[in-house]
Amino acid sequence: MTAISPINLIMDHQTSSPQSSVHQSLHTTTSAAATDDLPTLLHLSFNQDSGCFAAGTNHGFRIYNTDPFSEIFRHEFDTPGGVAVVQMLFRSNILALVGGGPEPQYPLNKVMIWDNYQSRCIGELSFRSEVKSVRLRRDRIIVILAQKIYVYNFADLKLLQQIDTVINPKGLCEVSHVSGMMVLVTLGLRKGQIRVENYGSKQSKLIMAHDSRVVCVALTNDGKLIATASSKGTLIRIFNASDGSLIQEVRRGADRADIYSLAFSTNAERLAVSSDRGTIHVFNLKVDSGSTQTISDQNSWPPPVVSHLSFIKGVLPKYFSSEWSVARVHLNEGLQYVVGFGHQKNTVVILGMDGSFYRYQFDPQVGGEMTMVENHNFLKPDETLS
Repeated sequence: MTAISPINLIMDHQTSSPQSSVHQSLHTTTSAAATDDLPTLLHLSFNQDSGCFAAGTNHGFRIYNTDPFSEIFRHEFDTPGGVAVVQMLFRSNILALVGGGPEPQYPLNKVMIWDNYQSRCIGELSFRSEVKSVRLRRDRIIVILAQKIYVYNFADLKLLQQIDTVINPKGLCEVSHVSGMMVLVTLGLRKGQIRVENYGSKQSKLIMAHDSRVVCVALTNDGKLIATASSKGTLIRIFNASDGSLIQEVRRGADRADIYSLAFSTNAERLAVSSDRGTIHVFNLKVDSGSTQTISDQNSWPPPVVSHLSFIKGVLPKYFSSEWSVARVHLNEGLQYVVGFGHQKNTVVILGMDGSFYRYQFDPQVGGEMTMVENHNFLKPDETLS
């Protein structure tokens, strides 16, 4: 693991409007190799507040604003070079890149630190095996390998910690982002187990979240709540990160499904879930990240959606007493979607690996099918989806 040079972060002003701060911190540059051919998507991810999203392609990478929707930056390499991981640091000029695809731009075992002001890599971290994913904080870089996690100080790339995990092919790991001590959640050393690192209390906690493999995790920005899904894809569980207690269990459906993404709303009132069934679900949560009170203690909260047969739950299987989503939408089955909450009230933003961008609105009281607000093909920004 080596650093080419020190990293000098140039942070955005958090008080700026979303659109203006993006344009202040991201400079648009396109190489002469840009063509009219649509690239192949290798990666999609939101930044820390879902105000932007990043796309890695077989030619380079792009950054988009979510509200209003617009492409604000792209970099395409002179020779075809795939980028399989693009991680933003809020709206700053710093990105973390990992090569991928048939013709990777960078070795699969390296994390490249890209400075958008200089339009070049200013540092790198090298490993003995393939990098699965990366997470960024203003003070830390977290690199996830198949069975190990490395935590670095951002300023000088000094290695601070190594964490062993069970096999982790998706590179599952999330970190808190509010100022203060970091909370990190990743896989434990056993199937179905997650590990929570609280750097404030200097404690590590193991939670048996599921009987089967954990395939998706989410963490609130303040690090107080964790959501997990297993390979069965039927139940999503919400845990208190500080003591590991199970707070709530919600049901996506009865049939097995591959869960692609989990996302908490900013105030942790709701959780969004996407799966290979082509469905996006929104659940009302019983707690927010600042409190562990239940709904019975907070009468202003919308109630969970429970099966109408729950009054005989002592006779029927647990399925009938499950808490169901308050809102949902069905898109294309089998396509991978990443979901995040929009900055407009009661909206979700949905990104598809076919280049689709959707904004849907939901009614948290009435529930039911969500209403589409807008849709685009972000690989062709001037075109809407038919």
